[in-house]
Amino acid sequence: MDKYERIFRLHGILSGRRTPITATDLMDRLDGCSRATLYRDIAFLRDALGAPLEADEQTGGFLYRPDPDGRGYELPGLWFTAAELQALVTFHGLLDKLGPGLLGEHLAPLAKRIEDLISHQHLHLSEVPRRIRLLGGLGRAAGADFHTVASAVLQRRQLAFHYHSRLRDQHTARQVSPQRMAHYRDNWYVDAWDPSRKALRTFAIDRISQARTLDKVARDIPDAELDAHFGSAYGIFAGRATRTAVLCFSAERARWIADERWHPQQSGQFLTDGRYELRVPYRDPRELVMDILRHGAAVEVMEPEALRNLVRTELGKALGIYPGGQSGDLAGDLRI
Repeated sequence: MDKYERIFRLHGILSGRRTPITATDLMDRLDGCSRATLYRDIAFLRDALGAPLEADEQTGGFLYRPDPDGRGYELPGLWFTAAELQALVTFHGLLDKLGPGLLGEHLAPLAKRIEDLISHQHLHLSEVPRRIRLLGGLGRAAGADFHTVASAVLQRRQLAFHYHSRLRDQHTARQVSPQRMAHYRDNWYVDAWDPSRKALRTFAIDRISQARTLDKVARDIPDAELDAHFGSAYGIFAGRATRTAVLCFSAERARWIADERWHPQQSGQFLTDGRYELRVPYRDPRELVMDILRHGAAVEVMEPEALRNLVRTELGKALGIYPGGQSGDLAGDLRI
């Protein structure tokens, strides 16, 4: 934790209290910083930033002196933690990719204001394109109707469009109540309530055409319901998770997998032989199977049996397009 993040956290601790807090407790809550570091930060907060910080003679702790106006003390300027700065840089990259349009026109002045405010932290957003690489994956262009979709989401209006499904290769006309937009693996999606299906659905924005915002208020789905539906199962395929995949990664691959986040509700553990067992909730296996296959022989599906069989089938199909290979040895290595 750097100096500015400690100051930000120290201010948050003190501004949220009405009673003194000891130096020992403060050091613990500042990730175990030393006493000398703590006292330097306290002096900087009090003397350089003008905080009403005082020591309590009876307890030896510290607190903010009560404000007669009841407004409380705020840090001067605009302060960011490391996590907030990372989010800001990511946002800057997304905005740059979108180019001019609905978001760019409205947010460009805000970006300039933020750049001015954080100059005292020695972060210059103009250096982002040169100094920070945001590497894309196999992303698709957002499509010509991106701004119409975004406008409907933000204005809370119903949206009509034509949709071309990749899975079924079908064209359908839809009229939906858009709820949220999602940027997932370098592609844009819109989550919406589809009254024709009487269910929540996710649409790839690049497959939307002839989109138009309607003069009808969108139906609002509670956040808790949206989170449960779109955040429960694995990947972009929504719905409540009904199964749990148990994956066992080789000892070599475990050094990477143990630090990866496949799903917010995942769990994992190292096995006695150095391998890593990962448990992931899912509903639709398609995206999960693709992620399993990219690890090849370094992963084994332990359960459920249906997922194990599906991965085995896909590996067999892949092997079938390479005739003449030593399929027996390969199958043995895969342990499927």
